[in-house]
Amino acid sequence: MGNAIILCSGGLDSVTTAHYVKKNLEYEKIRILFFNYGQKSLEKEREFSKKCAEDVGAEFKEIELKWLGEISNSLINQKGEVNEISERDLKDTTEESKNWYVPCRNLIFLSSALSFAESINMKEKLESDIFVGFKYDAEGGYPDTTPEFVAQVNELSKIGCEGNFEIIAPLIKKDKEEIVKLGRELKVDFNKTHSCYTSAEKHCGKCLACQLRRAGFKWAGVEDRTEYID
Repeated sequence: MGNAIILCSGGLDSVTTAHYVKKNLEYEKIRILFFNYGQKSLEKEREFSKKCAEDVGAEFKEIELKWLGEISNSLINQKGEVNEISERDLKDTTEESKNWYVPCRNLIFLSSALSFAESINMKEKLESDIFVGFKYDAEGGYPDTTPEFVAQVNELSKIGCEGNFEIIAPLIKKDKEEIVKLGRELKVDFNKTHSCYTSAEKHCGKCLACQLRRAGFKWAGVEDRTEYID
């Protein structure tokens, strides 16, 4: 097989995706693609994305999209009060998700990834599959993480790209606990992942991403060794 490009944020889902690709699929080369869009947790995300690249023997590539953070109203980028989420609130995160939505972020990421794949194909004559760690939550999920979204971007790539590329989201229909279980099976070091939306150090423990992480470990029956500020 050709080249695997894995979009990685250093979080639990994308790091598990990278290990899944490395250990279950056969590609000539793996590349980790990381995006800098002015997120609050940039340093930790970059640190663990690089560690992920090392662990799976991948090349690391960073793309700057700082303008996206500048136009974003998301709490991922901007200052603002962060709601303390409980496990009970995870039954429907529709309203809370709006606080963290970055405008068309995944469409921009995938467009950049397709451009990167096209460039590789032109230089190296090596076609690529693009992997993302999307997990779609039916109740309160983001509009750019759905199976329909991935399918439509794949259709667009067929008419907008010279190369033959496929965007693959292997975790998209899995629950968080299933992802934790898969990560454990793949021997992912969860201490080398950072899920928090707000903190550049330890996980804050109260944002939506932290609560989803906590719940995933709890529901999976796996010890959560994450250090939370709270």
